[in-house]
Amino acid sequence: MARQPRIDLAGIPQHIIQRGNNREACFFAVVDRQRYLKWLCIAAKKYSGLVHAYVLMTNHVHLLATGAEQGSLSRMMQSLGRRYVRYVNSKYRRTGTLWEGRYKSGLVDSDRYLLTCYRYIELNPVRAGFASTPDEYRWSSFHRNARGARDDVVTPHATYLSLGKSDPARQSAYRELFRRPIDDDIEAIRQHVTQGKALGSETFRNQVEAALNRPVRLTRPGRPRRMYSDPIS
Repeated sequence: MARQPRIDLAGIPQHIIQRGNNREACFFAVVDRQRYLKWLCIAAKKYSGLVHAYVLMTNHVHLLATGAEQGSLSRMMQSLGRRYVRYVNSKYRRTGTLWEGRYKSGLVDSDRYLLTCYRYIELNPVRAGFASTPDEYRWSSFHRNARGARDDVVTPHATYLSLGKSDPARQSAYRELFRRPIDDDIEAIRQHVTQGKALGSETFRNQVEAALNRPVRLTRPGRPRRMYSDPIS
C-alpha cells in the first residue's frame, strides 16, 4: 500500500521528529551538532522554513517549524538530511543510512498547543535524564527563547511574540511557563506526531480536514473513517 502524503499546510506549525536508524546515535561529537545546526539554518532560509524550537538529542532531533508554502519543510528536511548523512559517512568512514526512514511530523494548533510543544521539545533532555533543567542542556532553543541568547536558527512564532511587549518581557513570561507541568499533554503530543496527525482543538482539526480533504485525527482500533469524496470548495 502506498503511504499517504504528509499532512502539510502553509503557515501551520509542524512538530518534526527525525531519529537515528535503529535508535542509534546520529551525533557523535560537538562538531556534528554544530554542523547540523549550521546546515539547518541554511536549509530553512533556502526553502522558506521558520524554526521556532529545537533540541538535538544523541539519537534523534525535534523541531517545531512553519513552512511558508506547502512542501517547504519537506524540502528543508530532505536537503538537511542528505547533507548531514554525507558528512557523517565521510567523517566516520561509514556507509548506509543514518536515519530511521522518513521523518515524522504532525500539524500543531498555534492557539492551543504551540507553546506546549515548545516546552515539550526543550524539556526533552530533562525527561531523558541528561539535565535537571533545560538551562543545563546546550543543544536546544531554550537559551534563545528563555534567555535571549543569539541563535540564528530560531525565528519566533507570533504566539511566542504575544507573550510580551519586549524581549525581556517575553523571555520572562516564557520561563514562567516552565513552572507549569505538561504531563497531561505529553502522550497526545507523542501520538499525533507519530501518526502524522493534527494536534489541536476540534475547530482546528475541522479546518485542516476541510483544507486537505482527508482525515487528520488519531486512528483508533476498529473500522477506519471514510475518506472525503467531495471536492474542496
